[in-house]
Amino acid sequence: MIPQDVFVAQRKNDWHELDILVGQERELYSNDGPTISRMASLYRSLCSDLVRCQSARYTPDLTGYLNGIAGRAHSALYGARPIRAFGVTNLLLREFPASLRKNWRFFLLSTMLFVLPWIIGQAGTMAEPSFAKHILPAGQLEGMAQMYSKGFDEGRAAGVDAGMAGFYVMNNVGVALRCFATGITFGLGSVFFLVYNGLMIGTVTGWVWNAGYGGNILTFMCGHAPFELTAILISGAAGLRMGYALVDTKGVTRVMSLRSSAREIAALVLGAAAMLVIAAAIEGFWSPSSLPPVVKWIASGVFSLGVAAFLIFAGREKKRA
Repeated sequence: MIPQDVFVAQRKNDWHELDILVGQERELYSNDGPTISRMASLYRSLCSDLVRCQSARYTPDLTGYLNGIAGRAHSALYGARPIRAFGVTNLLLREFPASLRKNWRFFLLSTMLFVLPWIIGQAGTMAEPSFAKHILPAGQLEGMAQMYSKGFDEGRAAGVDAGMAGFYVMNNVGVALRCFATGITFGLGSVFFLVYNGLMIGTVTGWVWNAGYGGNILTFMCGHAPFELTAILISGAAGLRMGYALVDTKGVTRVMSLRSSAREIAALVLGAAAMLVIAAAIEGFWSPSSLPPVVKWIASGVFSLGVAAFLIFAGREKKRA
């Protein structure tokens, strides 16, 4: 049996290192991979040392010291992380835009898959109205034209606005969820729903424009579009990113590849969800209001600049002098 003094001399450096790691103020997850792995390795060694200490009947002071470090290390490594308002705020205001910039290629691809079909749907319908009937039923197209025939000079009742806001939340989230979740099919589902939704929206816009109510539908859309359409594009980008992680695994299993990109994908999805909630509120209360069209278009410009500035500049690390 090794004397206690010798045992302590051999192992004290590792204990001290682990004690420092678990005593740091920041959360464990904020460390890099090697640091977390090192902590896990030191914790396993400490558990072995604790068993040896108890078997050799070393002094209670030493056993208590090791037990204290082991308890704190176990909590740091395996304890459930509480949901904190600061953590959610940090995720939305910093990680979300940073993740989008990191995955800008997927966002660009998502934009092309959505916007190009929109242009095709709108241009095709405006050039040849029968084109629209190959995309959507005639009854649905006529219903859309009728919906925007009178404009919104009289506004809507407050109760109707509240009900429609709830509907828009469910509908918009459903569209975005399909664009994202179907990315699990190696990205093909996201491609389909981006193309489909872009083509459908373009067809409806072209049909209503041909009916003579193009100004009404665009004025209605302009307020919430900067949030809603951007969120759909971001959801599509998240789905494409997920699909890419399943295709290009970089030599690891698909599950591990997906796990390695899970946090940035989650940041994109949660950020898009927050934007959809904002869009639903605008679409439910602002877009159908009786405010003059010029006011709505000015607000649209402000919203667009705000969204662009946030996604471009938010979450950037400050340069050290």
